[in-house]
Order: sequence, then C-alpha cells, then structure tokens
Amino acid sequence: MTHATPASIDAVENLLASQGYVAGRALSTVVFLALKLGRPLFLEGEAGVGKTEVAKVIAAGLGRRLIRLQCYEGLDQASAVADWNFAAQMIAIRTAEATGEADRSRLESELFSERFLIERPLLAAMRPQADGPPVLLIDELDRTDEPFEAFLLEALSDFQVTIPELGTIKAPEPPIVILTSNRTREVHDALKRRCLYHWVDYPGFERELQIVKARIPGVSVTLSAQVVGFIQRLRREDLFKKPGVAETIDWARCLLALDAIALSPEVIGDTLGAILKYQDDIQKIAGAPVREMLDEVRAALDMS
Repeated sequence: MTHATPASIDAVENLLASQGYVAGRALSTVVFLALKLGRPLFLEGEAGVGKTEVAKVIAAGLGRRLIRLQCYEGLDQASAVADWNFAAQMIAIRTAEATGEADRSRLESELFSERFLIERPLLAAMRPQADGPPVLLIDELDRTDEPFEAFLLEALSDFQVTIPELGTIKAPEPPIVILTSNRTREVHDALKRRCLYHWVDYPGFERELQIVKARIPGVSVTLSAQVVGFIQRLRREDLFKKPGVAETIDWARCLLALDAIALSPEVIGDTLGAILKYQDDIQKIAGAPVREMLDEVRAALDMS
C-alpha cells in the first residue's frame, strides 16, 4: 500500500519509528527535506551505523519499491544502467539465418530493442512505477572510482540515462535517491553538492537502547542495558573495526538465543565473534579486558 510522503519532521520520525528505526532529530530533518525538495540524500558514516537501513525503512514506510545499486570497484555504466543479452541476440541471429530471413535492417532493429535489454538498477529507477517513484539506494559509493561518479552526477542531475541504441530515458517522476558511503575514500565535492548531506554517527546510550528495544522486544531490560553499555565502552578502545549498531543488534539476538539474562565474562568471551570481526581485535579484548570493561559497565548502570 502506497503512502503519501510525510508532511513534517515529526511525521518522518513517526514513519521511521513505525519500521523500527529510531532516528535523531537531525537525521529526520534531512530526510524530510530530501523528500520535500526532491533532492538526493547522501549519508556518510562508519559501517554498521544504519545508513543503508534508512533507505529500506523509507521504502517500506511509503510502500515504494526499493531498487539497490550495490557499488564495487570497477562498476561501470553498463552494469549500473543496462546491458544487452548477447546470448539471446546470438540465438535470434542464428534463428534468422536458419529460417532464411534476409531483412538485415529489421533484424538489427529487433536485436537492439527492449526485448533483448537487461535492465540494471539505474534504468529500473527511471521507469514509471505503479506505486509511485521508487527509492533508489546507491550503496557504498566510495567503493567506485571517479569516472563512475562523474556519470552518476550527470544521471542524478536530470534523472535520466542514455542508451545509445534506444536513446534517452527520463524518469516521469524523480526517484527518491539515497547514497551511502563508509568514507574509505573521499567522494567528489561536485556530487556532494548535488545532494543533501548527513553524517550518521554512532548513537548515544539512550538512543541505542531504544534501537535494541525496538528491534528485539524480547530482550530483558537488564540485558539490553548491559549490552548497549558494553558496546558503548568497547567503542572507546583502539580497534581495527569498532562495532556498529548492526553488531549491537546481532549480539543481542545471539544472547537472547542463548537464553542469557545478564552479561558475564564467560558469555561475552564466547560471543565476541558477534561484535568483533577481526582476530586481532578479539585477542586484544578477550580475557582480563572483558572483565574490566564489564565491571565498569555494571558500576555505571548501578549509579544511573
């Protein structure tokens, strides 16, 4: 079911909350402005802080189609827009030869028609949709290179793409565009200027606690507070990869599956792989550091 775009910042907060996403006022404001003004939204921040999830919950909350372009090194225009089904084209050519069809111009016209076109995310986002403009998620843009950024800037400026054999295809209504970056490299200023920008940071204790409660209603008050407190404490350590909100949620789910009612050094040690993804980080934290951090967390919670 399709819903109208939110008419206020509070309505955006409610829409995100209805999908289990607890957003701060600043994020809700920039989402509202992006929807209101029809501007692409560029979200930057560490991995696992909930950037991709913003696009997912907006699509779900508005009842729109989510189209995702997952970026990677070497991504080119053909992989992002459209490509031709060469295997099907070859079969059509051989069939024409076998049946004696000699009209070369008609065959060429047919070979480069929509019938043989493989639609990629950017082209799909420019097509009319029954439920209204889709949400186009361009995920981890920092993994691509500058030539692709330049092409993307042009595509997002006019919300259109060009296929040489078919011509220019323009979106009847601009899609809702959300770009994300983990900042492994700087994205060009020209593309950033085209977008509204927001840095998605790690949440504070209270908001992360709200997120855990919203995503995992079955977790106890004691355990959820200890989980969030421990994650918050862990982020202060010098780690290769600090745990994001995604790891907090995963860890809470793991502990719930183990029927844990409170944290202990033993249960933390057994489940460190849910929150730390590098062996060097695990070795650095395991053992005495875990006990010390847990004691700090318990003391802080007792005082609150």
